[in-house]
This record gives sequence, C-alpha cells and structure tokens, in this order.
Amino acid sequence: MTYKAKMNSDQREAQVSVAMKLTGPDRYDLIFDTEKNNRCIVRCSQGKPHFSGLSTQNVAKIYIVSRKKRPIYVGVTVQPMGERLRGGFTATGQNGYHGYAWRRMFKDAVLDVFCPSTDTGSITSMDAETIEAEIVFLIRQSGQWPACQTEIHFHESTEVHRRISREIMGHYQAAPNLLDTLTA
Repeated sequence: MTYKAKMNSDQREAQVSVAMKLTGPDRYDLIFDTEKNNRCIVRCSQGKPHFSGLSTQNVAKIYIVSRKKRPIYVGVTVQPMGERLRGGFTATGQNGYHGYAWRRMFKDAVLDVFCPSTDTGSITSMDAETIEAEIVFLIRQSGQWPACQTEIHFHESTEVHRRISREIMGHYQAAPNLLDTLTA
C-alpha cells in the first residue's frame, strides 16, 4: 500500500486496515560486551543464541529495548533484527550515524520485537513508523522521552495506530526518568 504525501486524515483512515495486527512480543535478552562496544550476545526465550521467525525476515517490525520493563528505545526496521543490531553496534559516526547510545550505557537489556500478524499480512514502513511515534508519545506523556531515543518519525496517525500502540505499551511501565532504568 502506498500513501500519497498530501492525504487528509479521512483518506489515510480509509487506507489503514482496521484488521492490522502485530504479534509479539518475541523477547530476546541482550548482553553487551563491556570491553568492545561493537558486540551484542542475543538469547531467545528458549536460550538459543539467535533470532527466529519474522524477526529474521525483511518485513516492517517495531522493536523496543527495555530495562526493568521500562522502554529506553523504540525503533522500526525492515531489516532482519540481526542486521539491524549489527549496524547499531558497529557504527562509528561515519556519515553521521553513531549507533545505539544504549550500547555504551548498560551491560544488558531486553529486546522485544513486534511483527505483523500472519492473519492480516504485512504492514507498511509508514504504518510501523506511525506506531513507533505513538508508543514514544505515550511514554513521553508519563514524564520524559525514552532515555536513549535519538530519532523519531512523525506521521498522521489513525485510531488503529493508537490502539496498537496502547496494546504494545501494555507490556511496559513508562520510565519517568533515566535513573529508573540505570540500576540492575
């Protein structure tokens, strides 16, 4: 589905599937190499050291990095999660991208991945970015932006985007400040 840049809200609402659903979270434990900022060990819920399912596919997905059930970063990617994390961990600042700030701040975190439901099919990157922005907005309403959020994409949202964002945030507590996420 392609959106035109100058759509009004009624037109956008009509194009967003009311049946749009995301599955998840697919939960992964992340352990960061404290001596090298470019290494991350991934463990899935079965203890295996890799991503699985739609997390490995080229589909739009939303991912949330959290500590103590408090989101510190909300992201969107179409890449497989392994590739996306590798890019965020090995970035050197060349071409302006410095990678994930949280890789240097913590020794570990939880990564949750929300993928499109196979029942309703894929979602567009724009829909994923819209849900990402709505999640970050819900966190901001509790006091502060996610502690390590460095980028956000704003698009006009519909009730479907806002509903999915509220459902996703039901898995977390909003962190009113960075100190709430720093301690183990």
